[in-house]
Order: sequence, then structure tokens, then C-alpha cells
Amino acid sequence: MAAVMPAPSQSRLLLSGNEAVARAVWESGCKVAAAYPGTPSTEMLEVISTYPDIYSEWSVNEKVSLEVAIGAAFAGSRSFCCMKHVGMNVASDALMTLTLTGVIGGLVIAIADDVGLSSSQNEQDSRFWGRFAHVPVFEPADSQEAYEMTKLAFDFSEKFQVPVILRMTTRINHVKGLVTVGERVAHENADGFRKEPARWVMTPAGAGKRIPLMFERDKTLRAEAETSPLNSVDSGTDRRVGFVASGPAWMHVKESFPDAPVLKLGFSCPIPLEKIRAFAATVEKLVIVEEVEPLVETELKAAGIDCLGKDILPRQGELAPNVLKPAIAKLLGEPVPENLAKPAPVFPRPPTMCVACPHLGVYYTLAQIKNITISGDIGCYTLGAGHPWNALDTTISMGASMGIALGLDKGRGTADKDKRILAVIGDSTFLHMGMQGLLDIVYNGGNVTVLLLDNRAVGMTGGQDNPGNGRDIYGNPAPRVDFAKLVESLGVKKERIHVVDPYVLPKLFKTIRDEIKIPEVSVIITDQPCVLIDDYKKQKPYEVIDDKCTGCGNCVDVGCPAIHVTRREKVIKPSGKEVELQFVKIETSACTGCNLCVQPCAPEAIVHADLTKPIRLVKH
Repeated sequence: MAAVMPAPSQSRLLLSGNEAVARAVWESGCKVAAAYPGTPSTEMLEVISTYPDIYSEWSVNEKVSLEVAIGAAFAGSRSFCCMKHVGMNVASDALMTLTLTGVIGGLVIAIADDVGLSSSQNEQDSRFWGRFAHVPVFEPADSQEAYEMTKLAFDFSEKFQVPVILRMTTRINHVKGLVTVGERVAHENADGFRKEPARWVMTPAGAGKRIPLMFERDKTLRAEAETSPLNSVDSGTDRRVGFVASGPAWMHVKESFPDAPVLKLGFSCPIPLEKIRAFAATVEKLVIVEEVEPLVETELKAAGIDCLGKDILPRQGELAPNVLKPAIAKLLGEPVPENLAKPAPVFPRPPTMCVACPHLGVYYTLAQIKNITISGDIGCYTLGAGHPWNALDTTISMGASMGIALGLDKGRGTADKDKRILAVIGDSTFLHMGMQGLLDIVYNGGNVTVLLLDNRAVGMTGGQDNPGNGRDIYGNPAPRVDFAKLVESLGVKKERIHVVDPYVLPKLFKTIRDEIKIPEVSVIITDQPCVLIDDYKKQKPYEVIDDKCTGCGNCVDVGCPAIHVTRREKVIKPSGKEVELQFVKIETSACTGCNLCVQPCAPEAIVHADLTKPIRLVKH
């Protein structure tokens, strides 16, 4: 992305939480920003990359991105790193030692929790990292606070020489609000990196001396939390129930109970125990509203503060007014409100792949192959587990398809002794955490066939660039990984490496069928780009000749959303078996001419569309 001229100081802008954080990072004089794409955090770095005077990069994974930010902070520069909640699982190795060394330049780590599971494999609560790593956690409740807390976090980080976690959730990341912005203030450290082996080289002896300093810092941070203006009290007038909340949960409480006393935790770790104790004494009942784990509730109860929380509120999902109001009504013995807003009924629309996605042919082919177990990974291709393919058996975490495939191979019992093991992984995921797993398969003699789906993009999060497509975050040319050479360097035999076009179904089917029969490691690389990036070139679209369509449904099994079933009909075959015929049409305006549906069409009813014909309306 090209740098743009930022809006001037004192402008009021409509910004999402991600955009607000990006603006604050730039204004704070940050010099280095790094991340790996992951919804709902992705837009933070995308927007940062459009600002001048700051280096931005897509790193190969979250651990590397944090280490880049750590290096810049060690050099005395301000740095920023962001990731989704599961990304910190990858980066935590660096975080857990960084807490001992501390930093010189301010380091802010934004972690985006996916409360409500909009696009993630779990709903873990990143506030745990503040406790685990002994670092402060800030929690904004809207875009303006995301902006202000980010700027404050840089100052706070430098004051206490500690990284600061900015804990966000999907609602903050993506919802827009008005934000009043300021000016960029340059930040330079004239001293640069100072050699200090006792601090920066974490041997057991060095770490042992730093641990007491970490505990002393904990005491200082606790005292700071007690007086911080980020932790504020709205006294309210209805003292039957008081609330302690943070982030979007605070917004939900204020909307649901505008007259109730509320203690807002903006600086939520370490918690201000004495401030909460004093607040609890002013209300009849204290309810802790937190998304999603009962962290604050557990700590308060351990400190002898009587409170309620997850015993009356759900332990998953957002705590919106339609959740809070019935729970508190029951607590007070009042009638449950009947006029609560409920989600509008929506026609069910299961997630599917894009029209002409290069993964469609892969899963159409896998669905035809029997007696295989398929371990999958994180990305668009996870959708292969769904209809109509049902061609994915496991998905756990980034890169896990490799290790799980080896485990399925080595751990197979009698019932699975003749089954073939196949792993499916995308290009960016392979570079993120899959390379080590493939090396492990090779090193330990696994009998696994790997399908490496190279679509030249981090597709699931919006088509971001990565080392596999030869462009950096700014769109500039960068070295491009040759996947065939890479997997060969990891020990896969050259004759077991195949690069195939996923749109050529006969070749794809034959290659997969042949390789799964060979009792050693094979890698099949598909090499067509994501249809949503500039590398993809559309072809002439197709249409269905109604009179020739026999309703066989073979094209439907491809799973392309441009193919619509217009009529279903049940017939009895000569064998006596009842089958359902599916007569189709192709949405020509959406079709990109990939040719996938043409290949399984036995009656040759699918032909190139005549784009000169007038539009014909079809009645349903």
C-alpha cells in the first residue's frame, strides 16, 4: 500500500478500533510495526502501512513479528505488534522471557480476542497473558479509547520499561466510532542499543537475577492501577446491584442499566483490588461482567470480596443487553423483560468458497477418493469440511495438519491399517508453522501425502501478501519462495514432488491417487492464485443449455456458488433406486470461466455464454 497524507490534527474521523489504533501508533512516533494477518486484528497493520515514517512488515508468524518488535524496542525505538488471540499462543515463547528483560523503547502488543467466535477455532481470553507474563493490560471500550489507550500505552511502557498488552475484541476492532485525532510526535533514542549482557542475554543466571525485579515491578503496577484514571467509577443511583466491567462489556452494562453504579476497568491487569473493595461496600450486590473467563471474579473472591459473575452469566459469547437484563432480573426476583431485542431471523447461509476458487477442484477430487483420512489446517480450505465435499477430518491450529497426519500414520490401529493419510495446508500456513511439521514427517519416516495449496495470498484474512507471492506489505517486489525447492530442501524426494494445476481435474485426480499409494512422503503443490487478488485472470463465463441438462448434479458437487439448482426431481432408476435430479443454471455474471464444472458434465450441457444475448429473467 502506498503512504497517504494523514488527516490533520483535531480532525474528527469515523474509525474502527483497528483504524484508531493504527492512527495512534503513528502519532506516537512508533518506528517499527510487525504482524501476521489474523481476523479481527488484520486491519491494524494494513492501515499502519499506509502511514509515512514508520516501517511495517508482514512477518511469517506472530512469534517472529513480536521478536522484530522486541528488537526495535531494545534499540530504544518505539515498536508495535498485533495479532489475533490464538497468535499469542505462537508468540508467547518470546513474551514470557521479554517480561524479565523489559524494554527501552515503548512496546505495545495489541491482541484481538474473537468473543463470539466469528472467525476462530476457540474463544480464549487474552487477559490471562497479563497475569501469566506479569505485564499490564489495557482494555478500550470504543474507538476513541482504543486511540487514547494506545498512545498512553507507549508512554506507560517506557515509564515502567515493560511491554503493554492492549486487549481488544471483535466488537472494538470492527465497530466504527468518531475519534478526535492529534499530531505525530517523533520519538528518537539517541543512545541506540546499549550492550548489557546481564539484561539482554537470558541465561539461567541472568534470568534468576531479573525475576525479583519483575516481582517488584508487579507491586509498582498494582499501586499504579489503584490510582489510574483508566479505572473509574460511575456512582449511579440504583445501588441494588453494582457492576465491575471492562471493554465492550462495560458498554453493554451502561446500555442495560444506566442508573446502576459501575466500576470501569480500563487498566485491568493488575486489578485495583482496594478500589474494587471500596466500591463493593457501596452496593448491595456486586456483579462482575467480563468476556469471557471469570478472571476478575476469581481474583476478587480470593481476596475475600463477595461477588457474583459466571454463576449467573454465560461463560461464552458476548454479554449483550439481551443476555444481561434477564440475568439481573432473575437475581433481583423481578419479571424477565419481554421486549428485548432479538437477532433478526436470517435465511441460513453456510460459509462456502468463492466462485472459481482454486481449492474447489481439490476438494471435489478428494471427495471422490475413498479410504483416506484427511488432516486439515487453518485457512479458506478449512471449508472443505463442509457441504458438498465433506473432505476434511481434522482442523486444530496453524500448521497442525502436518503433525496430526504423522500421528495418524504412526498411531493407526488395525481398523486403519490400509487407510491412506493425507494432509492439506495452504501456502501462508505452511510458511507460518507447517515447514517444521513436514521436516518432522520426513525425518521420522512418515507415510503421508501433503497437498500444499499455493494460492499466493493469505486468503482467509483478505488476500494479504506473504513470502510465497513475491510482494511485501507495500506491494513492492520481494523474494518469492519456490515451494518445490523448499520442500525438497526439507528432505522430500524430487520424484515425490508434483506441481499441478487444480483446475485440471483428471491430472489432479491421477496425481493424488498415485501418490497416496506410495508408502513415503509426497508433496503435491497446486499453483493457481486466489480469485480475489490481481494475479487471477478471469476467462469467458459459462452457461447451461437447459435442454441438454439431465439433472445429474455432477457440477453441483464441485461446490461453486455460481451454480444454482433451479429444479429438483425424484426419479426411480431401472435398478429400483430412487435418486434426486438437480437441474441447474450458472450465474453468468459471477462465473469467471474456470472450467471446473465443465469437466464432470457428462451431457456437455455447459458451454461458453453468449454475452451478446439480452438478459433473460427466470421465474422461480
